[in-house]
Amino acid sequence: MLTPEPIVMRRGTLIQYRLRLRGVPVSWLTSIQEWDPPHRFVDVQVRGPYALWHHTHDLASDGAGGTVMRDTVRYAIGFGALGELAHRLLVRRDLEAIFAFRAEAVARQVWSRNG
Repeated sequence: MLTPEPIVMRRGTLIQYRLRLRGVPVSWLTSIQEWDPPHRFVDVQVRGPYALWHHTHDLASDGAGGTVMRDTVRYAIGFGALGELAHRLLVRRDLEAIFAFRAEAVARQVWSRNG
């Protein structure tokens, strides 16, 4: 993340990232479009690698004092048939790996606080 911390989360907050996708440097700017703690927030790509990126984070109690977060991502790659091929060969798998990594990282962080 390039945005200096602490990031004040609210509707309209912009968050800038720089990452590498398969070795290619990518700049990414997202905007918080909805901010409704503790229930949900939505980030939308302003500029970045996707033709569309709309990411909803829904949060709910797990009934045992914890929180369950459910991600819903709507995205489009663009570039017609070439983009669809890239999606089938690379992008879908990469996104699944990114969200699996995040789930593990969040679980480790929660465990380190409680364990």
